[in-house]
Amino acid sequence: MNPTHSYATGGAIGTLLKLIVLIGVLTAGVAFWRWNAFANAPLHPSQARLDIDSGDSFRNVLAKLRRAGISEGLDIEWQALAMQMRVQSRLQAGEYAIAPDTTPTQLLRQFADGRVLQYRFTLVEGWNMREVRAALANAPQMKHQLTDLDDAALMAALGRSAVRPEGRFLPDTYNYTRSSSDVALLKRAAKAMDTALADAWKSREKNLPLKGAEQALILASIVEKETGRADERARIAGAFVRRLKLGMLLQTDPTVIYGMGSSYDGNIRKRDLLTDTPYNTYTRAGLPPTPIAMPGRDALRAATHPQPGDALYFVARGDGSHEFTSNLADHLRAVEKYQLHRNRPSPDATPQQ
Repeated sequence: MNPTHSYATGGAIGTLLKLIVLIGVLTAGVAFWRWNAFANAPLHPSQARLDIDSGDSFRNVLAKLRRAGISEGLDIEWQALAMQMRVQSRLQAGEYAIAPDTTPTQLLRQFADGRVLQYRFTLVEGWNMREVRAALANAPQMKHQLTDLDDAALMAALGRSAVRPEGRFLPDTYNYTRSSSDVALLKRAAKAMDTALADAWKSREKNLPLKGAEQALILASIVEKETGRADERARIAGAFVRRLKLGMLLQTDPTVIYGMGSSYDGNIRKRDLLTDTPYNTYTRAGLPPTPIAMPGRDALRAATHPQPGDALYFVARGDGSHEFTSNLADHLRAVEKYQLHRNRPSPDATPQQ
């Protein structure tokens, strides 16, 4: 055996092994560089939204990504990234928005965190239940259940049987996700109103002529319909509270309008004021039996914190504000000044006697 030859052979093998190792390192380095570049490179989808259904595997989600126009990255790179981020078993169902320049890492984290697309729905102060139903019927991506429920069935579904829905939902903006139901949204709004009303009643002024929080809700709904001006709510509430204490009729047109229902055509006539309904505060003393609209937090506060003073009357000036007076003579002069040039006082012009 030739020692020199053996040494040469061993050296060649060693060099070959080093070359193989170097190639492996370089290959791994290139693969890591490519994978890292993929994981943090912006995507360019042709669709802005993606739906993940309950039970979807990562393979299903990846197929949906491809259908959404995401061509970046090999499937094995997506799978390796999902494995590295440990998101394969944490994918949450829902509708996702793919923002411009989102990276694969950001997108997978979004799926795992359940940061689904949010829609917004606003319940507006002063809406009645008919308006609430109409607005919800047009809310996008919402599961519409109200069409199959009358008011009694709706309140039963909310666990509030024998309660009228009018005024029971707090005006606010609510977020919801795809396929959330209108009933579920109203359930949240009803709980929010419970809290807001309880807070307002707990902090109420002393000696209010109200028998409980329910009457505060009714008064707040009238205040809400009488004015949209923040600086007048407490003044109007004060006038009504003083009338209640004196046993005077409230004589507020919004309650009459509510009692007229669908027969209201935009005008109140003398016969309407004389037609007795449970909501006609020209013919019946005290508050009506239920709220007439949804009062917001400010109206609830006004009803439970009415402004002190001596005003018993107010009439609309025509610019959104009101003229407040403390006696009938001054009130009639205000009516002559602001209202007699019209066919009929606006729904805000109350009281008249």
